[in-house]
Formats: sequence, structure tokens, C-alpha cells
Amino acid sequence: MGKYFGTDGFRGEANKDLTYEHAIKIGRFLGWYYGERLDKKAKVVIGKDTRRSSYMFEYALCTGLMTSGADAYIMHVTTTPSVAYITRVDDFDCGIMISASHNPFYDNGIKLLNVNGEKMDEETILKVEDYIDGKIEIPLATRNIGRTVDYVTGRNRYIGFLISLSKFSFKDKKIGLDVANGAAWSIAKGVFDALGAKTYVINNEPDGYNINTDCGSTHIEHLQKFVVDNRLDAGFAYDGDADRCLCVDEKGNVITGDHILYIYGLYMKERGKLLNNKVVTTVMSNFGLYKALDKVGIEYDKTKVGDKYVYENMVNTGNRLGGEQSGHIIFSKYETTGDGILTSLKMMEVMLAKEKSLSELAAPVVFYPQVLKNVRVKSKPDAQNDPDVLAAVKRVSDELGDEGRILVRESGTEPVIRVMVEAGSNEICEKYVDSVIEVIKEKGHLEG
Repeated sequence: MGKYFGTDGFRGEANKDLTYEHAIKIGRFLGWYYGERLDKKAKVVIGKDTRRSSYMFEYALCTGLMTSGADAYIMHVTTTPSVAYITRVDDFDCGIMISASHNPFYDNGIKLLNVNGEKMDEETILKVEDYIDGKIEIPLATRNIGRTVDYVTGRNRYIGFLISLSKFSFKDKKIGLDVANGAAWSIAKGVFDALGAKTYVINNEPDGYNINTDCGSTHIEHLQKFVVDNRLDAGFAYDGDADRCLCVDEKGNVITGDHILYIYGLYMKERGKLLNNKVVTTVMSNFGLYKALDKVGIEYDKTKVGDKYVYENMVNTGNRLGGEQSGHIIFSKYETTGDGILTSLKMMEVMLAKEKSLSELAAPVVFYPQVLKNVRVKSKPDAQNDPDVLAAVKRVSDELGDEGRILVRESGTEPVIRVMVEAGSNEICEKYVDSVIEVIKEKGHLEG
């Protein structure tokens, strides 16, 4: 990770951590860099979510791009996966999404995508950061100043793409959508309506300040109640930029990303479509998912937390399905990033193909109780690699055997070690987590 850009872009509080000037400089550099490298006028496509500051950053990025001679194509309010898709299929030199995903309205972010709609490579990101810090000088365009182009056509093309992927009519299905007052607001209902569903939508009145506020995939309890009260067949909740999806079955139960990986992984296996007979998970997937996959003979890889690492595994191995418990699910046959709306369409496909409810499809995945505690330490490497701590972790792992697991990992953003245990009961989890934390404490690793 660089100075400004993390695994999910340059993110922070608008006009405090991430400013208008940052956005201009990002646009300035990208417009010059791709024009210079490709020896032509650069074409860059931009999308944004509904938070108020997204308009400011959109105009700033466009200003930067145009002053470097690039043309900026504006998709307006749209989802992260739609920008990734259009960047790839419409031959843009790069794509930019303005969003802080599931964060509150006062945060924002700038995500950079390469020509293939994938997260931009580290080498280019570091050059952008060098320009922000004044380490690189670039000229202003004079006779070849760029322009902006209204590109709502791109969003419409993406909607058509989603509709084209459905193999079934949704007629007679009653579906609830929680669009989180975010980017899915302008897309999701139209897709489900076009496929014949009777669509009920909540949290679809964005005002610039209510994105993710007590709604969407991070507050799914509202959709749970809505599905039950209205006797719907299923519900789907998205986050602010709609790159993740969590589901609600007809009984009001939450269907997580782990359930989705099981449901669609088994569906692919049954049709001979699961290449390598494997799905890609992160280390935070629940132990119950692995037990369920074992029973149906599906293998799995485990990556570090982050959809970036899931996608890297898929590119390197050819695996076709991967994701996180939070609902970032990647179907690599179709897209390069998690796509909440696509995920909901895929769940509908399995329901209709198998003529089963979501609750029936998810039933084999029985989640194990989980206890996760964070420990603030003086040095994360010292604490995690201490021989006595390692011995304590191994002892817990040996005692749990095949009936649970322990995971100890460093936080990527805080001076924190995370100790997590999954087992048959909360009491067992608490006991083993506390036993490891006690060793960390005894060895003097605690901060303060």
C-alpha cells in the first residue's frame, strides 16, 4: 500500500483527508500519463455514488483530466462494477470511481481502475502519489485541452448487460431491494422490473447525506423485517457503491457471502462449471462454510482479507468464483470486481433453476459461533511471532481439532492483533480467545 492509496483506493473524510486538490492532481497525472504513454488523447470514464462530496470530486477530476489534455466521460451516479465493466468493454484507458463504499456520507474515496477494469497496478499508483507530493512535474495542455462527455449511455449499456445474463423470467416473484440510498438506486429496480419481478424498494431517496445511514447491507435488519412483513420471496441489500450484496430469505434470515459461495459453488459444480472444483474464500470465512463445502466435495483456497486478494488468486489460478463473508462476490467469467446486483441475479438464477427457496439452498451451511477480540500491542510482529504466543495458538488449534479453528492476525490499519476462535459454543470460543490473549499480556506485549 502507498502513502495515500490503500487496497480500496484513496479514502478519507472529504476535504480533510481527501481534498479537492488531491482530486485535481489525480486527474492531472492520469490525463498526462495515459496520453504520453499511448501517444494519443487519453479517454477516462468516471462514475460516482450519491454522497454530496462526490459531485465536487467529479468536477475536480474532470478539471485535472482536461487540463492535461484528456477527455473525461461522465457516467454520473452509478455503481463501481458498472465503471469497471464499461472501462473494459468500451476501451477506455482507465476508469475512476468516486465512492467510500459502505462508509458514512462524510467520507469519500477515489478508486482507480486499469484498462481491463481491474484495480490499478501498484507501480502506476506510486507515480500518482509522487505527483501529488510534488516529486514529478508535468506540462499543462495548451492547444489540445480535453473536454467532458456525458456518458449515461455507459450506465445503460451496463444495465442491458445485467439483464442479458438472466436465464429465467422473474415473473410472479416478489423481491425486496435495499439500495442503501446509494449507487444502486439508479440501476437495481430497473433490472428486476425488466426481468418481470414484482419489485419492492426501500431506502431509495438519496439526498447526499443518507447513503448507508441505517440502511443497506450494513444495517440489513430493516430489509429482514420488510421481507417478512410483505411476505416476499427474497430480499437483496447493497452497500453504497453496490459492489457487495447480502441476501434475506423468505423467513427473514440473513444469507451472507459465505452462504452465497456455497449456494452458487454447488450450483456450478452440479453443472460441471466449477473450474478446478474450487472456490476462493478469505481467512475470515466461517468454519461452517468449510464444513459444508467438504461434505459436497468442493475444495477452497483461503486468501488474506480483501477482495483484491481474492481476485489476485482467481487471476493466478483460473478459479471462477470467490468472495468475502461481507458480500463481495466475484464471478470472474463476467466481471473483474464484486458486483452486488449481479450477485442478486445469480441467487435468483439458482432459486429458479432448482425451484427452491433461499432458506432451503442455504440450510447446509451451519455457522459456528465466533468470538473475535482485538488486542492493542506495542509491536504487531513481536507479539504475533513470540514463541510462547505461537505455542498457545498451536495448543488451541490442537485441542479444537476438526471441531473449530483459531485465527490470529495483524490489523492492517491499527496497532492491533486480532484473536478469533470459532467452535461449537460461545463459551468455548471465549475460553480459547482469552487463553491466547493472556499469554500476549504475560509476555508484556500489551500497549501501555
